[in-house]
Amino acid sequence: QNDDLIITYTTLMILLSRIEERKAIIGLYNYAHEMTHGASDREYPRLGQMIVDYENPLKKMMEEFVPHSKSLSDALISLQMVYPRRNLSADQWRNAQLLSLISAPSTMLNPAQSDTMPCEYLSLDAMEKWIIFGFILCHGILNSDATALNLWKLALQSSSCLSLFRDEVFHIHKAAEDLFVNIRGYNKRINDIRECKEAAVSHAGSMHRERRKFLRSALKELATVLSDQPGLLGPKALFVFMALSFARDEIIWLLRHADNMPKKSADDFIDKHIAELIFYMEELRAHVRKYGPVMQRYYVQYLSGFDAVVLNELVQNLSVCPEDESIIMSSFVNTMTSLSVKQVEDGEVFDFRGMRLDWFRLQAYTSVSKASLSLADHRELGKMMNTIIFHTKMVDSLVEMLVETSDLSIFCFYSRAFEKMFQQCLELPSQSRYSIAFPLLCTHFMSCTHELCPEERHHIGDRSLSLCNMFLDEMAKQARNLITDICTEQCTLSDQLLPKHCAKTISQAVNKKSKKQTGKKGEPEREKPGVESMRKNRLVVTNLDKLHTALSELCFSINYVPNMVVWEHTFTPREYLTSHLEIRFTKSIVGMTMYNQATQEIAKPSELLTSVRAYMTVLQSIENYVQIDITRVFNNVLLQQTQHLDSHGEPTITSLYTNWYLETLLRQVSNGHIAYFPAMKAFVNLPTENELTFNAEEYSDISEMRALSELLGPYGMKFLSESLMWHISSQVAELKKLVVENVEVLTQMRTSFDKPDQMAALFKRLSSVDSVLKRMTIIGVILSFRSLAQEALRDVLSYHIPFLVSSIEDFKDHIPRETDMKVAMNVYELSSAAGLPCEIDPALVVALSSQKSENISPEEEYKIACLLMVFVAVSLPTLASNVMSQYSPAIEGHCNNIHCLAKAINQIAAALFTIHKGSIEDRLKEFLALASSSLLKIGQETDKTTTRNRESVYLLLDMIVQESPFLTMDLLESCFPYVLLRNAYHAVYKQSVTSSA
Repeated sequence: QNDDLIITYTTLMILLSRIEERKAIIGLYNYAHEMTHGASDREYPRLGQMIVDYENPLKKMMEEFVPHSKSLSDALISLQMVYPRRNLSADQWRNAQLLSLISAPSTMLNPAQSDTMPCEYLSLDAMEKWIIFGFILCHGILNSDATALNLWKLALQSSSCLSLFRDEVFHIHKAAEDLFVNIRGYNKRINDIRECKEAAVSHAGSMHRERRKFLRSALKELATVLSDQPGLLGPKALFVFMALSFARDEIIWLLRHADNMPKKSADDFIDKHIAELIFYMEELRAHVRKYGPVMQRYYVQYLSGFDAVVLNELVQNLSVCPEDESIIMSSFVNTMTSLSVKQVEDGEVFDFRGMRLDWFRLQAYTSVSKASLSLADHRELGKMMNTIIFHTKMVDSLVEMLVETSDLSIFCFYSRAFEKMFQQCLELPSQSRYSIAFPLLCTHFMSCTHELCPEERHHIGDRSLSLCNMFLDEMAKQARNLITDICTEQCTLSDQLLPKHCAKTISQAVNKKSKKQTGKKGEPEREKPGVESMRKNRLVVTNLDKLHTALSELCFSINYVPNMVVWEHTFTPREYLTSHLEIRFTKSIVGMTMYNQATQEIAKPSELLTSVRAYMTVLQSIENYVQIDITRVFNNVLLQQTQHLDSHGEPTITSLYTNWYLETLLRQVSNGHIAYFPAMKAFVNLPTENELTFNAEEYSDISEMRALSELLGPYGMKFLSESLMWHISSQVAELKKLVVENVEVLTQMRTSFDKPDQMAALFKRLSSVDSVLKRMTIIGVILSFRSLAQEALRDVLSYHIPFLVSSIEDFKDHIPRETDMKVAMNVYELSSAAGLPCEIDPALVVALSSQKSENISPEEEYKIACLLMVFVAVSLPTLASNVMSQYSPAIEGHCNNIHCLAKAINQIAAALFTIHKGSIEDRLKEFLALASSSLLKIGQETDKTTTRNRESVYLLLDMIVQESPFLTMDLLESCFPYVLLRNAYHAVYKQSVTSSA
């Protein structure tokens, strides 16, 4: 205790002498005191004199300590049994099998004992400070006592600098030499100092490196045995605190010397394995905290059943025992005897501070000269009491013991070195599993704060939080990067299994059969998928192997603790990984679409789905390494991808694909470069002068649409539908304008369909006939694409949720006819969301009802809707003159997409007359009457140009009726003779055979 007091005093005076503006500061203080109190501080002259006297603090204190030289040197020489035993080389530790529980199995359960228990885990750093500063202050003893000189030289050879306070260091050799150089007859001591300095520079680094190497293996063994048999923490508690203290001393030594050592042997001061040592320290600390009650039970029984009995015997055998000493020792025995295991089981809080204070008093009573009971004459009593004090600490002061033996809060003041060690740890794959040690060290930082300086708590607390956050974030980023690399490799392997890659193999097989030789002879054969799994021997390590190994090591670290508390803040390492995976998965999905706005290129939905599944398979496997809920990641990311924008406001695959299908694929359909082939249920490129950059069929066939539905889900497909409907509503708005332009003529035509001459005259007055048909065809194309999308969605949902889909189907199919339209529309909306076709398209109704025309009454709106159907009906005959209107049986449609008119007419009529509360059936009957009379009229035409594709256009009537849930073939027969349809089919099939021949 006296040594500590002297060292604190010495340190304080050295630190004071390092403040350059100290005179100005105390001058300002005195001036402020005068202004506040009207007079200067009474002690100011003494304080000023002290500052002047202690300009060279050690020199002044050497003079001061001359009277105390004997007491101080006796105390220091008492370290001769402790310090040399603690300052051994790694080889000596190894030969003695230090800290090993399994080297002597027969003594494994015996309690670890020592005559000087508190000295076994005493800080080496503290002892070196006592020896070096102590012998500087009483330097005379170095000339007269060989033991003192040996202690002094041993300490000088071990270190180059000592820690004064936190990161403030004291260079011992230079300071000692400067002090002794002015003392006469000290040349020998100066030579000793120089020799020791040379030894410290040459050998200290390697000696401490070997010690750290030994401690890594020793602590690993200790932690492993104790995790398997925590009961050994009772008898072997001393080993645990010795191990923590030794490791702590070595880490602090390295930290202090790394920046303050001559760089002759820099390698000795860069320890890439330091994380492993810190990790095992943290593991031992965790065992002590977790199994504290086990240790308490053991030592409560030890104190009451053994220590109390032995101490009582020793007290009884004392020849002389004064009253005060007798009372204290009796209280020791009584306190220990009263202990029981039940107190531990009941969770009682123990407090032996009073007992330890009494032992301190007893030492004071028995150490003074002329004491009737001298402790020096009763060494057994001293040894026993030291052991008992250690045992009491095992019951009530485990946390304080951990701070005393393993506190590494000094890292708070070496943040650059701390961060550098962390980076080295992450860079070395074999060490990354120990990287969690760095965030765990941040939990130590608050133990370096002091109640006398509360304002420092916030600064140190903030630093501990920011460092812990940075470490966990970097670990998660590293893991995320490894996972991304694995995903990339797996996506490449999945890509090799895509059907498109087997084309070459099939072509080679076909050529072999037909004995055609293609390609160059020297062309290397393409490797088949799966080759990467074939290994000639186990030594072959692939890139994937390395990535998996590195990932499993790092994930061990992330999964090591569920959470940690740093300055009343709880950190959860796994959540860092989860959030990083979410962000990366989102970016990867969008990135894998490979959307290029300039060239309008995009990945095929089936290929993207394959890549996403490969990605998800890898992410799913992360659950084998870390306890995270990867399903939550999938839900968060994939559900966001079904919306127009994600949570960060970035475009999703839903918006990219919707945009591409509308702006690229369907626009080319409108331009006449692509046609919808009902027979193939796909859009197909037409032979044109300017070849398209993409093949429409590869993006719109059943498999691709199903893949799109898998990716976008019902929400995304709903957004796609809404976007399609928005385009339809803009076309309908334009059609209404054309109707308004021709309103008078159309009104007359509506009532004159049975007067052919009048109709012919009125038809000539109509304007924008082609525009109406073109716009209706575009609407039909969009609706055909939507029906493909809806059918794919239904297939996908029927696979994933068959029972729910069948319930919705049943619900839709059994709506009573008299049901209120609002209720029916709700059922249709539900059905449409599941991909089921509906008589009235709810999305189209919503899109068209949002069109509000100003200054037009509902009656007028209804009239415009009726006239629109009239306009389309009377315009149909003009299609016959178009070369492209020829019906192709092979595709079951027309190359100019007019077969899509059937869908457009039915859906638009159903939606418009639902909005305007008209009879859909009546209006379609009216349409059929007008259309059939107009088409019958072209049957009498003789002009070959006008009637070029008359039969192909006739078939439209059949298609309209087939498509409609409201019209029947009987109704068609009453307007348009079926024999004409039959002849038309016969003609077009005959024509197609002739043209193909």
